[in-house]
Amino acid sequence: MEKRGAEYYIAAVTGFAGDLQRRSEEVGVVVGSGVRGQSYLYWRGDQLFELPVSYWSDGGRWINSPGYRNGPPNFDRPASPRCLECHVSYIKALSDDPMGNRYDRESLVPGISCEVCHGPGSRHAALFATGQTKRHLQETLILNPKHFARDSQVDLCALCHNGAAQKENAPAFSFTPGEPLARYLSEDTATADMHPDVHANQVGLLKRSRCYLSSPEMSCSTCHDVHAAERPAASYSERCLTCHRVESCGMEKTMGPSIKGNCIDCHMPIEQTNAIVSETGNQVIRTRMRTHWIKVYAPAEQQ
Repeated sequence: MEKRGAEYYIAAVTGFAGDLQRRSEEVGVVVGSGVRGQSYLYWRGDQLFELPVSYWSDGGRWINSPGYRNGPPNFDRPASPRCLECHVSYIKALSDDPMGNRYDRESLVPGISCEVCHGPGSRHAALFATGQTKRHLQETLILNPKHFARDSQVDLCALCHNGAAQKENAPAFSFTPGEPLARYLSEDTATADMHPDVHANQVGLLKRSRCYLSSPEMSCSTCHDVHAAERPAASYSERCLTCHRVESCGMEKTMGPSIKGNCIDCHMPIEQTNAIVSETGNQVIRTRMRTHWIKVYAPAEQQ
């Protein structure tokens, strides 16, 4: 990993003494907030590829990018539209191939911006310039997920938080908030009955929870405020206690009043993912994420 002036590069050296080959590519796009890690992409003309090295926040270390094997570095893994859809707000594909990696570089909107949840804002901005009232602008052009039906609210989150094993029914970046997600993505029936992997599958796991099945109004925003920084996990226990009584917990007699401070670690334990795996040196590295399948777990299941 190198810095040259204001730019960053990932460089690789392969071969043997006296016959070394060096390759270096400039980091063009960064994906990931850094909470768990970051991966890097580079441009080759109008093609976008994943770089072979990622940063892992756990331990503050560099690893082979998930899915890459030990051995000669690979600079040729294409970054597909569906993968990018969960890591950037928008990029215009130059091909209809769902596995293609040719894009309009100038169209890239990095990060997760307002339009992902509230819909395109260009017409809103144009109408604002004409002097229309704020209320009219909001009611006609800006989508507000809090007014969606519960299923539509959850579908919006499920675009990126319902697992990777899904079939595309429409091109990436064509989903509009408020529409049924099934028009765009459908679940892979071959894996529907399996225990969902914890990686990017918060909605799939939540929908198996009795809390969700018994509460017609419960959605992701019941606990999460997307406009605020994520809080420590234990602090979400206060949301559990709006429906549940501490005295109803089987561990309350053993643990006493302190139990109300952390429902989460027992009923939403951290699990290891098998979907994001890195082989680095002599290690197989898997990240750990909190399950959203809310239930009573046996002690052995609370990893």
